[in-house]
Amino acid sequence: MEMEQSEREAIRDASEEVSRQFKSLVNANDIDTLKQLQNLILGRLQDSNAVLSHFNDFSEQCFAEISSDLSKNTLLLRSMKMDLDYIFQKLRSMKAKIMTTYPDAIPDPSTMQKLDQRPDLDRFQ
Repeated sequence: MEMEQSEREAIRDASEEVSRQFKSLVNANDIDTLKQLQNLILGRLQDSNAVLSHFNDFSEQCFAEISSDLSKNTLLLRSMKMDLDYIFQKLRSMKAKIMTTYPDAIPDPSTMQKLDQRPDLDRFQ
């Protein structure tokens, strides 16, 4: 018991000595300056955090307002694409029927000059 008490005192004395020597290495004005800088940085970080929180709340509110419109427009675009795919499929089949019935009705693209400068929509599928 007495041995443990003396060990504790020895550890405490050693800690105090290390603390004293450490204090002698560092200037008190430097420590105060560091504390002031840390408080300044803390204030700026807290301000930035508040601005970002406000922006996140605003973004969430805007998204909630437009999400239903976005869903509706996405469905509309999908429906339009399906309709256009169906129309182009019908046009291709009609063109094939016309070509079998009237082979001279539509000239071969390789032999005629290209008059139509629009892009070939079938090529992108």
